[in-house]
Amino acid sequence: MEKLGSRVDGVRSIELDNAFYIEDGKWIESLTISSTTDFDPHDAIADIWGVRMFYTHEIPTGPSDIVVRRLTLVANESYPFILGLVLRREAIPNRIVLQGNEFEAVVTARNWESFRALADDLEESLGAFELQSVSQIENPGEPLDGGRITEFVTTKLADEQLAVLETAYELGYFDVPRTASTNEIAEALDVSQSTASERLRVAERNLLALLYGSRE
Repeated sequence: MEKLGSRVDGVRSIELDNAFYIEDGKWIESLTISSTTDFDPHDAIADIWGVRMFYTHEIPTGPSDIVVRRLTLVANESYPFILGLVLRREAIPNRIVLQGNEFEAVVTARNWESFRALADDLEESLGAFELQSVSQIENPGEPLDGGRITEFVTTKLADEQLAVLETAYELGYFDVPRTASTNEIAEALDVSQSTASERLRVAERNLLALLYGSRE
C-alpha cells in the first residue's frame, strides 16, 4: 500500500477492503484508492515487484472531482504485513487505511490481554504505534470491506445529495465542534442557504434510510 501510494499523484487514501492469503507470503487484495487526480492503475503497479493486476474498475462519485478506483491485486507481502500481524493474534480487522504516511487500523480483539499482545507486536514490528481510542462492544462488526459502503452509497444518492454531503464534510460541518455553517456550504455550492439546508437534510435522511430503512 505504501509503494502504491507513492506512485499515485494526488492520492488521498488507500483502503484495504479485503484480502485472502494464498501461500508463501502471497495475498489476493482488494484496495480502494481515492485521488484528486485521475491515474492509470496499471502504470501505478508497473514497477512494484511481486504485484500483478487481477481486476480494476472505477467507482462513480457523482459530481465530485475525486477519482475512486478499486483494484484487485495478487501481491507478495513481506513480513511484517499489518494484516498478517492482526490475524496472527486472532483479532478481527475492521478497517485498514493508509492516509499520508500513516496507517489507521480499527480492530476487534477478544479481550484486553489479546489487544495488548497485538499492540506490542505492532510496535515491535512496525515502529511507532499510537492508540487513538478503545471501547468495549457487544458486536465485533464486519471485517474490512469498507470500500463497498462508498460504492453502494454513491450509486444510491442523487448527485446533488452527494455534492452537499461531501462539501459539508470537507468544510467541517460534521466536526465536533462544528467549524462550518450551512451558509458556508451554500456559498461553496453557489446556492441559497435554504436550498443548501434542505439538500443537506434530505441527503442525511436518505443516507440514514440506507442504513436503517426497510430491508424488504
